[in-house]
Amino acid sequence: MLAFDSAVKRFGPVAALDGCTFEVQPGRITGFLGPNGAGKTTAMRAVFGLARLDAGTVSWRGAPITGQERARFGYMPEERGLYPRMRVRQQLLYLGRLCGRSDSDVRRVADRWLGRLGLADRAGDRVDTLSHGNQQRVQLIAALVNEPELLVLDEPFSGLDPIAMAAMADLLAHLAGAGATVLFSSHQLDLVEELCEDVVIIDHGRIVLAGDLTDLRAAFPQRFVDVRYRGLAPDWSRLAAAQVVEARAGQTRLRIGRDTDLAAVLAAARSGGDVISFAYQPPTLSELFRQAVAA
Repeated sequence: MLAFDSAVKRFGPVAALDGCTFEVQPGRITGFLGPNGAGKTTAMRAVFGLARLDAGTVSWRGAPITGQERARFGYMPEERGLYPRMRVRQQLLYLGRLCGRSDSDVRRVADRWLGRLGLADRAGDRVDTLSHGNQQRVQLIAALVNEPELLVLDEPFSGLDPIAMAAMADLLAHLAGAGATVLFSSHQLDLVEELCEDVVIIDHGRIVLAGDLTDLRAAFPQRFVDVRYRGLAPDWSRLAAAQVVEARAGQTRLRIGRDTDLAAVLAAARSGGDVISFAYQPPTLSELFRQAVAA
């Protein structure tokens, strides 16, 4: 697994990483979340030696990361690094060779991913003639040409349309299912919630929440109730233990304690009109995120 242990990185007076400790497990997809400037990109760059830590360590399978290990990693930076005037397949072959792979291996892997991502007919085109979404696909293939054991992706879904996002999500799930360790950052929390088994949330260079997403949601001290109704808005004032999080015409979301009497909540919901639906559930990832960062 990939492990950060008390990692510290400073840029002058700013601590981009301030004692970060977390793990990324093999065969699982981990979402790396945080506000802008929280330290996500610095942590990812530290994996590849692009940001030298001032203290602490980043290790792979319990040992320091060397150039030999990094040759088996895949990295997709937020600021894309393709050569715009090179042709797609030529560029992938070149990048694969830099990782020490043979020409035959790189051709096999590149052609497989070009076909899978619908770019086989554009393999001879220059990168700068492709759409943004197709350039994003090529950038992803560039991270895959060495068949990496660890894949680190910085905002891979940025700027993609829904179809391209779904294709990339399926691809990441496939790679993790085949045993790869996958870490990616994203501000699209609904997508992370759907795709990831684990999450790591960082703020001001510190890890504020990390672990299995299902376990984190279950351990949250509060629950939420979504009520859809027809008619007048219910009178929620009688529920001292409930807080209205969001209210729209015909719909309310409440925050309640785990031991709140649901029968009383339902009775209050029926005070205004007919209840269409009544859903009791743990917090969403978005609510976990806001709570962790606020705390």
